Amino acid sequence: MRIVTQKTQRLMLLDTASLYFRAYFGVPDSVKAPDGTPVNAVRGLLDFITRLVGDHRPTDLVACMDADWRPQWRVDLIPSYKAHRVAEERPSGTPDEEEVPDTLSPQVPIIEAVLDAVGIARVGVPGYEADDVIGTYTTRATIPVDIVTGDRDLYQLISDEKERRVLYPLKGVGTLQTTDETFLREKYGVDGPGYADMATLRGDPSDGLPGVPGIGEKTAVKLLTEYGDLAGIIEAANNPTSKLTPTQRKRLTEANDYLRVAPKVVKVATDIALPPTPTALPRQPKDPELLDHLGARWGLGGSLHRLLTTLS
Repeated sequence: MRIVTQKTQRLMLLDTASLYFRAYFGVPDSVKAPDGTPVNAVRGLLDFITRLVGDHRPTDLVACMDADWRPQWRVDLIPSYKAHRVAEERPSGTPDEEEVPDTLSPQVPIIEAVLDAVGIARVGVPGYEADDVIGTYTTRATIPVDIVTGDRDLYQLISDEKERRVLYPLKGVGTLQTTDETFLREKYGVDGPGYADMATLRGDPSDGLPGVPGIGEKTAVKLLTEYGDLAGIIEAANNPTSKLTPTQRKRLTEANDYLRVAPKVVKVATDIALPPTPTALPRQPKDPELLDHLGARWGLGGSLHRLLTTLS
């Protein structure tokens, strides 16, 4: 990762799958290549990046990828982790595949090829999700960071002091919710690390995380306000003199096995080995000839032209 100290520098990290899923469902599937192959996710993502670069002017940008969307080490800790998203029909003994629309999967290699030809950094790490790549880049960055994602789990990385914020798409990427500590405290009553603790207690059905039965978001925030963090809550549950109600103590105690492993699943990794990848936004395509071929082959037309114009 390029180390830059000028105040004008800003790193933008894309939760790429989150964005191309959003593009896929936001752009009509009538957008197709000359051979009839749908390219709505490809063109939509290129338009998203163009808008993000034009509006926010990052100097560095990384398209973070899911090299493993459901890491085995997380499943070993909580077997239900993302289990409901696994495609049901697959040969026995093969790795889990995420259930995605039939016309989206073939577009992902096109997206990867186009980003590579443009010269936009694209990073995935075997055994880890894009969230973990984002977490590691964010933690190591010496410049302000904008994380673009539709996944609230990454709110845990927010820090006003370290100039780390999440740009959460509300409609396309033209309307972004700038999520900082002020927003977190007003909306949820927690800071970045507190969001991860709250999510652990509350659970998240979309990720297959059961949470502590009977403890919802409001109760989780109340407990965090009272005891500081998850460790403090667990300590209070084991302390018969604490002010926890008998019901709360019982629920937390019965969820001890879950609480022992859940933080490792909920918290993004921040120390994985990242490949040495230049992150500076290119002004010119890295491989113009290949990019011309891809643009013509897949009918990327105006979307690709607008991106290249914005970059230059």
